[in-house]
Amino acid sequence: MGKIRTRILGLEEVEEKQKKQQKEKKFQKKARGQAASAKASEDKSASQGKIRAQGLKGGERVREIEVKEKDLEKMERAKKLIEGKPASVPPLAGKAKKIKARVRGENYQKAKKAVDKKKKYSVGEAVKLLKKIKYTSFEESVELHLNVDKIGLKGEVSLPYSTGKTVRVKIVDDKVLGEIEKGKIEFDILITHPSFMPRLAKFAKILGPKGLMPNPKAGTISPKPEEVAKKFAGGALRWKTEPKFPLIHQMVGKLSLEDKKLIDNIEVFLKSVGKTHILSAYIKSTMSPSIKLDLEKSW
Repeated sequence: MGKIRTRILGLEEVEEKQKKQQKEKKFQKKARGQAASAKASEDKSASQGKIRAQGLKGGERVREIEVKEKDLEKMERAKKLIEGKPASVPPLAGKAKKIKARVRGENYQKAKKAVDKKKKYSVGEAVKLLKKIKYTSFEESVELHLNVDKIGLKGEVSLPYSTGKTVRVKIVDDKVLGEIEKGKIEFDILITHPSFMPRLAKFAKILGPKGLMPNPKAGTISPKPEEVAKKFAGGALRWKTEPKFPLIHQMVGKLSLEDKKLIDNIEVFLKSVGKTHILSAYIKSTMSPSIKLDLEKSW
């Protein structure tokens, strides 16, 4: 039947005192049970390499987590650091990875030795040297690389001779708009009549980052788009610095082009950028080392 608890009824003060005593006994019994359970759990966890941590919903709830020996060592070192004691640092596991330096081929090394790095070459000398040190079997392009005085320089130039690169020019119409909407961008230059600009506006986020959005400064918006398209298809180039660096990179022809034609293309392009803006200029073919140009002899 269990224990029989007596209570004096009628006297409110005595009755309240008895209720209070019973509650205290009940609470003490529960606390003793919880303490015994927690101690037993801690003993078990210690033998299994576990620790106990407070839960997320109050101090009375706890969660049991697995802790590896490495984690315990890290915690001990952190504790020593906090206390101001030097902690022993274990050696790194394994050997440090060695980064292999890029090694150029024998043909490139031979071509590099033929270029005097202390010398500045005229455009004519540089073109002849590029052809002399060529060692590949395919047709290489000739590139100009300029260091300029500021970011944001841009312009347009028509080279006297073809660079050998096919420029895809398209004029905006309903068909081209449909292709852009489907994600087909099969052109290098886009020309438009002003009347199409409102319809092109919704594609600005697609065309803008690629440098293909028509704009008046680039000359790609015109009431006579056919004439502009012919100009660009005939060899007109748009050049500009890199977005974040004062550098200009431009292909000016193929290495197979006659010396005179290559020299003319290079000199016309340098004049388009302007002598006052160019700090230094280098010329190279696709696979060759770079050759520094003498700007005083290039005008």
